[in-house]
Amino acid sequence: MKHFDYLSLPRHSDTASGCSAKLREKAVYFEVEEHLPFSPEGEGSHVWLYVQKTDTNTDWLAQEIARFAGVSPVAVGYAGLKDRHAVTSQWFSVNLQGLPEPDWLAFENEQIKILKAVRHSKKLKRGALAGNRFRLRLTDIVGDPSIWEQNLQLIAEQGVPNYFAEQRFGHHGNNLKKAEQWFTEGTEPKKRNQRSIIISAARSWLFNLVLAERIRQHNWNQMLAGDVMLLAGTRASYFVAETKDQVLEKRINEMDIHPTGPLWGKGEAISKNDTLALEQSVLTDWLDWQQQLEKIGLSQERRALRLFPQNLKWQFINQTSLLLEFELGPGSYATAVLRELAEIQDMSQKISTVSPSE
Repeated sequence: MKHFDYLSLPRHSDTASGCSAKLREKAVYFEVEEHLPFSPEGEGSHVWLYVQKTDTNTDWLAQEIARFAGVSPVAVGYAGLKDRHAVTSQWFSVNLQGLPEPDWLAFENEQIKILKAVRHSKKLKRGALAGNRFRLRLTDIVGDPSIWEQNLQLIAEQGVPNYFAEQRFGHHGNNLKKAEQWFTEGTEPKKRNQRSIIISAARSWLFNLVLAERIRQHNWNQMLAGDVMLLAGTRASYFVAETKDQVLEKRINEMDIHPTGPLWGKGEAISKNDTLALEQSVLTDWLDWQQQLEKIGLSQERRALRLFPQNLKWQFINQTSLLLEFELGPGSYATAVLRELAEIQDMSQKISTVSPSE
């Protein structure tokens, strides 16, 4: 019987359990700004809208934009889902080929503000992100202030395990339970979107299991023979280090390259030697999942085992409130950072699910 307990996955920090806090006590305490890797051209049939939304679901908002503009939902694009119980600023694109541009100000309300509207020649595609900037206020903080400072310094210096966070797996791990039903009983979801969510959750869980074992062995941020190294700042520029090398170890310590874990798919495993043996051992009981992910047609990919929040800043507003600011690349989770800092009670879980920084 497979178990899906994200909360039981090990932390790197032993002191995080000595501190606690609440997250998202109010929507305005969780701010996200989306950043693109390029600027819209200023002309074309697509209108790109930079929208600030509060307590609003991204996909629902995309459908509302389509309805307001009089276009099909497929004519509206966005780069990634954003947190619902938050104040988030993100881009949407609307294909208005042959149609008049509506008065976007008439679309605004208390929860939705149009910050910018600019033309571009193409639709905004999923994943077309440079990253996201977070501004978070933790409340009801408990614990020795010196331990909070120690944990923050450790995160700034060493980064955190790059877990796929709990929200990836659905409420009470339901996406993983659906994956198990699909992969063992053949109950494949009919809806394409639901199918994609379940596949992503399954790959993510296998990655997390490998990362968890490397944390237990204290080598998640160190080199093993056969590691697949990812060049910092990239998502697919990697190479195999079949043997330990002082030069490569130095590059790891300098944060120039990162060890990686598997995102499962078809084809020969990319890792070698000690790393391959570790990954195979961890995933022995998950061969049916591996086989199904291969059958679906996914290719082998890799993901960095560690995550470095960029431009990390913090300020204690008072004895019970802490303000955090940092930037993350696409596909990384603010909650993965926070779990290394303290025991976090996410108040949004009572009313909504949380989306990743995609």
